[in-house]
Amino acid sequence: MTEQVTSQPSVEKKPVEPTAHFVGMHAKIIEALRIAEFGVPTQAQPISQRGVLLETSRNRLTLSTFDFWTAVSVTVPVETPVAKGYSLLEFSEMKKTLAAMVAGETKAVASQTPVSLAGDLLATEHITLPITTLDIHEFTHPPEPVPAMVTVDAQTFLTQLNRVLPAAGRDETLPTLTGVQMTLQGETLTMAATDRYRFAVAEAPTTATVTPLDNPVTTLIPSEVLAPLAKRLKTYEGPVGIGIIEDDVARTTLSMGDTTITMRPLEGRLPNPTTLFPTECGLSVQVDRATAARAAKKCQALIKAKGEGGAPVSFGWDTDENFTLAPRLGTTDDQSRTKGMTVPSAIIHGSADVLEDGLLALNPVFLLDALGTFTSDTITLHIRRADGLKPVLLTQGPDMAGEGYRHLLMPVRLAS
Repeated sequence: MTEQVTSQPSVEKKPVEPTAHFVGMHAKIIEALRIAEFGVPTQAQPISQRGVLLETSRNRLTLSTFDFWTAVSVTVPVETPVAKGYSLLEFSEMKKTLAAMVAGETKAVASQTPVSLAGDLLATEHITLPITTLDIHEFTHPPEPVPAMVTVDAQTFLTQLNRVLPAAGRDETLPTLTGVQMTLQGETLTMAATDRYRFAVAEAPTTATVTPLDNPVTTLIPSEVLAPLAKRLKTYEGPVGIGIIEDDVARTTLSMGDTTITMRPLEGRLPNPTTLFPTECGLSVQVDRATAARAAKKCQALIKAKGEGGAPVSFGWDTDENFTLAPRLGTTDDQSRTKGMTVPSAIIHGSADVLEDGLLALNPVFLLDALGTFTSDTITLHIRRADGLKPVLLTQGPDMAGEGYRHLLMPVRLAS
């Protein structure tokens, strides 16, 4: 006999009624939404993932967003009922509606305008209207943030992060190279990035919030996430907490006051800097950074004016033994008649003979990027050998170990 199979009726989940209630200042809500936007996907399905989850209770409003890679949680003080409330609202609509509700007001008045939410009804003293609600059953809740293992001074973190970001790759076919690698060990945070043609490494002192880390923990965060975050940190003055989990549910959390940003890392690891960065060189020459930058800009403009995109710039000595930077353009005869711009310099190690043939050619864009990551009046170029084929190390002081930051540039191979 054939067993009869009866289908069970599916149980439909009832829509969750929006219950979040708060009253707060317009400026604080807008600022929280701007931060939460880091976790709002543009194309995610289901559409509920494009929403912002509002949780209210105990005079606090928490906004949560999650695009499957980056989860953001922002908490702001507001007036709320004692009972907890939840509303999943369409993010873009809420942000635009809030801006429209204070249209015609001065910036000062707009920022101090009280805004209230009752479930899905957004209101000011002048106008009330509903915001589109989304299905909370279809919303994938963000992972729990990782508690901070260390804290770093925000402006130190920002300075060092901005130094390595230019070196991160842009080629999505090499995803590992599009990230910034962060390593915590002992009392130091090390950040590194490379696109194969340059390699930047920056360090920052940390303060442990748990037992000091004897064994390193490492994460690789997409630069496209960190770059906009760096802009948001410009005015933040408190400490930045960093927590890293390396297991099967690997994630990294940056915490700033009542804000946490939890990110899924990229797969893989960058090459070990200790195997790539030189410890010896044939010539160390200290140069005036501002003059070198001006010379590089002139050379880059001349390359463009000549229509020879991709041409390098070349460091070398002129007939008067001045250190110069020149665009490498035209024929061999043209190059022999080109005179570069003098860059004030001083040899602090080795011999000028290392560059006697002027073979140190660099990508002008990469050179300018590198020069822009330093803040000192002078930088030191550590040049390894005369053929100009080994990477050139840039440091702030004379020591090849750097002063918390090193930048390695791969020379351009010249046609023989």
